[in-house]
Amino acid sequence: MPWDESRYRLGVAEMDATHQAFIDQVDALLGASDQIFPDLFRQLGEHTRAHFEHEGKLMKACRFPAIGEHHSEHLRVLGELAHFGRAVEAGRLSSAKAYVQALPAWFETHVATMDAALAGCLKQKGMN
Repeated sequence: MPWDESRYRLGVAEMDATHQAFIDQVDALLGASDQIFPDLFRQLGEHTRAHFEHEGKLMKACRFPAIGEHHSEHLRVLGELAHFGRAVEAGRLSSAKAYVQALPAWFETHVATMDAALAGCLKQKGMN
């Protein structure tokens, strides 16, 4: 899941940088050994929490009309990361590895829909 400017760039520098970091972390997890997977998964959870908190602030700042739906999606993903994180901490990696395999497809859809709409709102209000 390498960064692809044409598919992922939204034109809001902060969002694009955060998204590129997310992709880099998912890529690292996709190829991680069992020894380093737990630490990388924890780092992804921390990054994602900060990423979503920042997007939440952006949504409030531009009075994003779909804030409820977008925030709910963030909460769902954070809940999944926490759930699989507990399994990883207990030494059960297989379900978390399967979850990581599904993240690229989720991310592509999320960026193309919810995040693209947020970026449009930010640009419309000169906040990019």
